[in-house]
Amino acid sequence: MNTNPEDRVGLSPTERLDRNPLSALYSKFRVLYYRDVFRRINSRELSLTTTEVYCVEIIHSLGKPTIQEFANFIGISSPNATYKVNSLIKKGYVQKVQSDTDKREFYLDVTERFYRYYNINEKYLDIVEDRLQKELSPEEFKMFNDTIKKIYHEILEDLT
Repeated sequence: MNTNPEDRVGLSPTERLDRNPLSALYSKFRVLYYRDVFRRINSRELSLTTTEVYCVEIIHSLGKPTIQEFANFIGISSPNATYKVNSLIKKGYVQKVQSDTDKREFYLDVTERFYRYYNINEKYLDIVEDRLQKELSPEEFKMFNDTIKKIYHEILEDLT
C-alpha cells in the first residue's frame, strides 16, 4: 500500500484503484457526495453553504453533541462554533435540546429538515448496497459487511 500522496499525483482513477483501493473508494464516494451537495446548493433546494453542510453532518455524526464537544471536534473556538450553530438553528437544520439531568446543558440535535436532505444521501448508499448484493455472493456480502464493521469499530476507533 502506498501512503505517500505525492506518489498518487496524476494517477487515473484506475491506477489509483490498483495502488490503493481504499483511497480510491473513499475518493469516489467523496466526489459523488460533493457533486450532490453542489447540485442542491445551486438549485436552491439546500439553503446551506458548503461549510454549513459539513457542520450539520458532523453534528449528526457526533450524535447530539454539546456546542463545546462540536467545537473541540472540529478544532474551533466555542464562540465560532456558537456562531455556526446559531446559523444552522436559524435555517432550521439544528435545534438545541435541554438536558433532562442538567438544565444548564444543551445538546445539538438535527431536525426533520436535515433528515429530508440527508435521506437523499442515504438513497445513494442504498443503491450501492443493492448493487453489492447483486454482484456478491451472500457469503461475500456478509464478509464485506463484517470487514466494514471491523474497520469502523477497531481500526478507526482511535481516530475519532
